[in-house]
Amino acid sequence: MQITWLTDDMPFPSTARALGEDSDAPGLLAAGGGLSPERLCEAYRHGIFPWYAPGQPVLWWSTSPRMVLPAAEFKLSRSLRKTLQRFAASPGCEIRFDHDFRAVIQACASTPRDGQPGTWIVPEMIDAYVRLHRLGVAHSVETWIDGHLAGGLYCLNLGRMVFGESMFAHRTDASKIALAALVAFCRAEQVRLIDCQQDTSHLASLGARPVPRAEFEAHLAATVAAPEPPRWAYDPQHWRLLGLAEPSASEPSLTTGLAAPASPAP
Repeated sequence: MQITWLTDDMPFPSTARALGEDSDAPGLLAAGGGLSPERLCEAYRHGIFPWYAPGQPVLWWSTSPRMVLPAAEFKLSRSLRKTLQRFAASPGCEIRFDHDFRAVIQACASTPRDGQPGTWIVPEMIDAYVRLHRLGVAHSVETWIDGHLAGGLYCLNLGRMVFGESMFAHRTDASKIALAALVAFCRAEQVRLIDCQQDTSHLASLGARPVPRAEFEAHLAATVAAPEPPRWAYDPQHWRLLGLAEPSASEPSLTTGLAAPASPAP
């Protein structure tokens, strides 16, 4: 089976036409077509996402199985729970939504990752998602420590569906803190699934799991047309939705706990 080459006004083919597991590029569906806001929103509504390297045309994917993180199944390890408790109680440590989207996506593009010599977040993709941010479709969740952006992630929101894209950390656990804040927000806003696209052991350790394409697309059909959350904003009360208790005064400060250099986030 050959992939479809798109023109600017050409609709996506059925995701059933994506290359199978026996191909060199399982999940590859189409190429070309540009990264306009309309094209990107159409893609995500159908479970399709762009992913390509510098020098390649825009490549569109619909993977099966699809990695998703059910908000209700987020795994909060004992160590991460303690980190979040310290974070919530420490002066100078805060979560911000949409404070500096461009800085977040640029950090996701430039932060080195184990086993990855380059980045798929090419300059034209950065510009495209910044446009989506200005339209209220793309959002950033940011971990700030002592006035510095320490980690974060960016995602898309259509209806009651969130599509996770990438995250980074410049301090240990800073990306996990941002992800926990996103999960808490999703629980507050009745967003049941966060799309993770790719199957990685890191995401699996946090509760993500693969589901068949048909199951994922059925969930999309039921959620992307629903009313979106009225406001993307961090609320300290959201931490309660993760079952976090107030930290004791004897626990070390977060600044000490997160001082070591971070491992790259996926």
